[in-house]
Amino acid sequence: MSPYTGATELALALAVVKTLVLVVGSVITYFAFKAYRRTRQRALGYLAAGFGLVTLGLVLAGMLYEILNVPLEMGILLESLLVLAGFLVIAYSLYVQ
Repeated sequence: MSPYTGATELALALAVVKTLVLVVGSVITYFAFKAYRRTRQRALGYLAAGFGLVTLGLVLAGMLYEILNVPLEMGILLESLLVLAGFLVIAYSLYVQ
């Protein structure tokens, strides 16, 4: 068995999971935005934006590394900052009335 086989399988599993995160996160963001458009409640708009930031952040590091050859550490830092910003916006949306 090649030493790269495990790495290839791991990379494939990571790509599948990140794709599922993108799909599910996008669906949640869509429904939150749809609820905002229907009700015009500001909190739902913030909730949609927060979920969008978290979804983008969770997918960003790998994309930057694979497509734009950004160092992995920089991609992870940007990913973490977007996730943090998304969670802060979600927390604010739960606080605002």
